[in-house]
Amino acid sequence: MIDTQYLYNISPRLDRFKKKSRNLFNFRCPYCGDSQKNKSKARGFVYAVKNEYFYKCHNCSKGTTLGKLIEYIDPQIYKQYVIEKYKSGNNNTVQEPEFKFEPVKFDDKALKDLTRFDKIPDHPAYKMFIEKRHLTNYADKLYVSWHFYTWVNKLIPNKFPQHSFSVVKQDHPRVIIPFLDVDNKMFAFQGRAFGDEQPKYITIKLDSKKRRIFGLDKLDVNKTTYITEGPIDSLFLPNAIAVAGSDLEVETLKRNAVYVFDNEPRSVEIVNKMKKLIDKNYKICVWPKSLKYKDINDMIIGGMTPAEVQGIIDSNTFSKLSAYQQLNNYKEV
Repeated sequence: MIDTQYLYNISPRLDRFKKKSRNLFNFRCPYCGDSQKNKSKARGFVYAVKNEYFYKCHNCSKGTTLGKLIEYIDPQIYKQYVIEKYKSGNNNTVQEPEFKFEPVKFDDKALKDLTRFDKIPDHPAYKMFIEKRHLTNYADKLYVSWHFYTWVNKLIPNKFPQHSFSVVKQDHPRVIIPFLDVDNKMFAFQGRAFGDEQPKYITIKLDSKKRRIFGLDKLDVNKTTYITEGPIDSLFLPNAIAVAGSDLEVETLKRNAVYVFDNEPRSVEIVNKMKKLIDKNYKICVWPKSLKYKDINDMIIGGMTPAEVQGIIDSNTFSKLSAYQQLNNYKEV
């Protein structure tokens, strides 16, 4: 078939390309670059609908036709593709699938369809996630979707096309972390896997005009603002937000911001992000080398109190020249 033939022609340029099933192909998204934190994640899919092929990224939400994808990767191969399609008699213009949706308010039935963790303290899911991660004090802020893809498709029709994801067969429960704005309205959410389901995190915006920042509902811009990578870590710090895969730099908070990355001195990606923020005169936390925990949640699980974690951060916050010096001592790359 011409479509799959030309998909294979561009496959050497598609990172982690593989065939998942008869009409489903998976690779890292060439538009957004996919996960910057985990290079093994691949959330771009090519799938068939009624003998036509489409592309969808479950990281950046890019949706388009296979032809447009081929054109984006290699305009010359695209020209050959169009000629072959014309020769075969299939030269119809395929419309790009639309993924339009209205913002979902926090107080409407979007979250009422879910189960709040504090309502199920005896359920295995509570013990598996809330108790294991010492999140008892935050159980009223976290939810469970028992059928994640089905729930998302109710909010955003065709977000997970059944033809590409076999929703009925592959649906599974996920932790739902709502992102609320200053008016306490949900504008995004993160679905976190309980087990080995991939991708581990799926963050979806309901309002395309807003950045994926968790914690805006409790933010005081006049106080020190801790900025973490993940929403769960931010729960243990006062006045903290999480960028959740969004652009790290929050210019409006620069005066009071302290960036707190995962404790991964061997990560080239994290070290480079830290350096870029120092270059722009932001303050960052450089974890002491004696600290063996990977992130804030691990520290809490390991027996530290939130106050102790905050104390370590405050004692190891640096900027400008001292930040460069500390980073050079910290990194192992």
